[in-house]
Amino acid sequence: MGNDTITAIEGIRVGHSQLEGIYSGCTVILPEGGAAAGVDIRGGAPGTFGADTLNPLNLVEKVNGLFFSGGSAFGLSGADGVREYLKERKTGFFTRHGVVPIVAGAIIFDLGVNTTGIYPGAQLAIEACRRASSETVEEGCAGAGSGATVAKLFGFERCVKSGVGSSLINGAAGLKVGALIVVNAFGEIYDPATGIKVAGARSGPEDGEPIDTIPALKKMTGFQTGFSSQNTVIGAVATNALLNKVQLTKVAQMAHDGLARTVFPAHTQYDGDTLFALSCGKLEDMEVSLVGALAVIAVEQAILRAVRKARSIPGIPGIAD
Repeated sequence: MGNDTITAIEGIRVGHSQLEGIYSGCTVILPEGGAAAGVDIRGGAPGTFGADTLNPLNLVEKVNGLFFSGGSAFGLSGADGVREYLKERKTGFFTRHGVVPIVAGAIIFDLGVNTTGIYPGAQLAIEACRRASSETVEEGCAGAGSGATVAKLFGFERCVKSGVGSSLINGAAGLKVGALIVVNAFGEIYDPATGIKVAGARSGPEDGEPIDTIPALKKMTGFQTGFSSQNTVIGAVATNALLNKVQLTKVAQMAHDGLARTVFPAHTQYDGDTLFALSCGKLEDMEVSLVGALAVIAVEQAILRAVRKARSIPGIPGIAD
């Protein structure tokens, strides 16, 4: 079987690294020669780095590296590692005083799984960069998805293991749109093609039986989880279509529909849902709305794969098992 992940798009490399013996890690996307980029943030509790750089009103057109990390705010130090790696290779924004790598990224809160006090940092991000390749992306409990979980509406103790997923959509005339998503959602996961719940809150810590969520939500006056602002779905979509920052911002905006179609509830005050969009090719005359529509499908598939390929860890069941 061929590569059906985001790295099938020419010029995209992805690398994972994990803390040894700890459920947390880092994932990087390195576009060859840099890539025009946009971003759209929908969650109420985002944790991002460099997102303002990608505002269409601002100067820099391209990003040289994206990183996604566990460790909550501690994981933002991964930016230093990606920047150091790129600087050593003289990759970045050229100035009179040398090359400045442009790095952006986002983090997930996985401290409920990783209670060690040891978090992904610059060195782990460098390791992820060194491992980056155009090979098929490893999915499930890898990289930034190592400590990811979903379905925390009724408390963390009833959640389900998740991870990182990737996908590729082949369109007409050689168009490609791919996605890489780290799924650490507050909400539950549904397959939009069938409406069937893929991963949902369990009736108890030791009970694998799923809760019928919709009737339960109608009886609630709020989420008594004690786990607010500690979830998120983050990731990127990429295309070989030639698009600028304004167009890519629209693609990132549309791509969130894929999140909303698979995660319920999505974009809550407890999530930091953030999606980047990259243009890594020279395929001209592709309508931005078409690319955005395919990005929706790519995000849906990547989210489903992230959950379906995640294996159990102590105390948290995974669908892959």
